Amino acid sequence: MSIPNKYKLPVSIAICLLVGFLSGISTSDNISGWYSTLEKPFFNPPNWIFGPVWTFLYILMGISLGKIWSSDISGKEKNKAIFIFGSQLAVNAIWSIFFFGMQNPLLAFIDIIILIILIVYTIKLFKPINRMASWLLYPYLAWVSFATILNLSIILLNN
Repeated sequence: MSIPNKYKLPVSIAICLLVGFLSGISTSDNISGWYSTLEKPFFNPPNWIFGPVWTFLYILMGISLGKIWSSDISGKEKNKAIFIFGSQLAVNAIWSIFFFGMQNPLLAFIDIIILIILIVYTIKLFKPINRMASWLLYPYLAWVSFATILNLSIILLNN
């Protein structure tokens, strides 16, 4: 069964938002508990900023995926790009489980390094298919890069 192009964009956005929502479940329970006990760097944003920023980024990611999925290009390049996008989305969700659910910043740091590599690779694969789709992922890359520094800082401050 093939999904008509007009549904691919909203489905893509919904998938990304759903992954964000599901990964946020392990986060929300620990914000006022374990996470509040950690020493954080001076540049740590207030907790309320993470929800809106991540929602915005998941929407951009969904738009990006939708542009690739609905593109006229077919074949291995497109399938590979979508597979790598899905892989980075899964690695993104796992970070919350490692950091908040398992309360393991070091394992989360390893995960986020893999995530950055996958985001860069996704951008590279998206660019020849749809340049705008690749550009839509740069804010995500920037935020995850910041989150990587934050993650590392929390490890260093709490060991």
